[in-house]
Amino acid sequence: MVFSSLEFLCIFLPAVFLLYTVIPVHKVRNGLLIAFSLVFYAYGEPVYVLLMILSSLVNYLCALWIGKSEKQKKLPLIIAIVFNLGTLVLFKYTGMFVTAFNSVTHLSVPVPEIVLPIGISFYTFQALSYVIDVYRGEVGVQKNYFKVLLYISFFPQLIAGPIVKYRDIAEQIDNRSQSLEQIAQGLRRFVCGLAKKVLIANTMGQVADIIFAQSTSELGFLSAWLGAAAYLFQIYYDFCGYSDMAIGLGKMFGFTFKENFRYPYGARSVQDFWRRWHISLSTWFKEYLYIPLGGNRKGKARTALNRIIVFFFTGLWHGANWTFVLWGLWHGLFLLLEEYLPFLKKLPKVLGHIYTMLVVLLGFVVFRADTIGYGFGYIGRMFSFGSPGSYDMSLALRQLTPWFIFIFVIAVIGCAPIRPLSDKIRQKLYADGSASTAWRIVSVALYCLAFAGLFFCILRLSPSGYNPFIYFRF
Repeated sequence: MVFSSLEFLCIFLPAVFLLYTVIPVHKVRNGLLIAFSLVFYAYGEPVYVLLMILSSLVNYLCALWIGKSEKQKKLPLIIAIVFNLGTLVLFKYTGMFVTAFNSVTHLSVPVPEIVLPIGISFYTFQALSYVIDVYRGEVGVQKNYFKVLLYISFFPQLIAGPIVKYRDIAEQIDNRSQSLEQIAQGLRRFVCGLAKKVLIANTMGQVADIIFAQSTSELGFLSAWLGAAAYLFQIYYDFCGYSDMAIGLGKMFGFTFKENFRYPYGARSVQDFWRRWHISLSTWFKEYLYIPLGGNRKGKARTALNRIIVFFFTGLWHGANWTFVLWGLWHGLFLLLEEYLPFLKKLPKVLGHIYTMLVVLLGFVVFRADTIGYGFGYIGRMFSFGSPGSYDMSLALRQLTPWFIFIFVIAVIGCAPIRPLSDKIRQKLYADGSASTAWRIVSVALYCLAFAGLFFCILRLSPSGYNPFIYFRF
């Protein structure tokens, strides 16, 4: 376990930020961020912090080797790939593979109990992308190990993303600035993400946990759809909230991270959904797996196979359970259907949105289920149309508290593209010089609302203590 939410908000973050702000020397600032990032990770993973340091060192040396040897640069690349993927498989998938082996062979090989290092999927992909980019000549070799360590260990996005490519922040590691406006914007973005997690995701998660804990025989039409909808919003606001927090914290320290979500629940096709959902992961697989496999350059059959492979590993990346693999293949299937049945991407706006959200919703039911059998059974209960049973009705009504209904409405509204709309309003306000004062008033109001939100989130966190994000386990 990492810092509890209150420890992070009230002790760790203020200490790091104040020290960073008062120190004028750039190199010392980088050293400070490295030290606190290692403390942040070691607080919950005192042994596995050594694994992360080893990972950064091996990838640093492999990249250095690639830069020094044109003739033998494939060897260090292979070493880096084997080390990174081998480490990931060892710590994350050994139990899954041994269990599958026992099922096929009917043997009883002991399943090792290996504790999963937090964030290993994220920092492993970051490190691997750095070495591959050096091999491709897309980024220069970083000869200073501590700069590579900062890139891999930087605490805001260390344990749940977004997955940052080295080429996107290489310049920022050496040269970045910190201004009052940046700090204010970053803090507001951080609070926005915190509110998404504490107020929306946690509320939705409480209902989803209760309903998904029931056996499928106890579920009916009402409770099954309520649980599925609650989890749909929980996973989005949980993960999107963490990304907002990471982007906001990065901005406070002078870093600019790319967006990881662009209102995915407003998508009109599954392809459109994946342009908006977990962008850093989908672009990683596109650049480092799909294109190297041949992409769409080798005919329709090979393109279909490449997409299935990519979504198989996209699902597997999320966890050591076949439910995640099935979730990935489910999305890959509909991407193929949209490719061969183009009308699916040309449906009227409303129908396209309904179709996409139904695919996404059913996929997340399997994603949330502990077993594939439970996932299919749950979906079956969602479509068991008929009069609701007394237990089903009671279970559903118990969850529909005034607070849940209020937050559910907020969750639906929050999926709309509010930020692009606010940007358009701001542009119109600034188009008329006399109106810019109005936007400043709105901005001040938003900052006041953000601080009020921060205070309310702290109050909500006080009795609950540790509030882990869903993607911590990935």
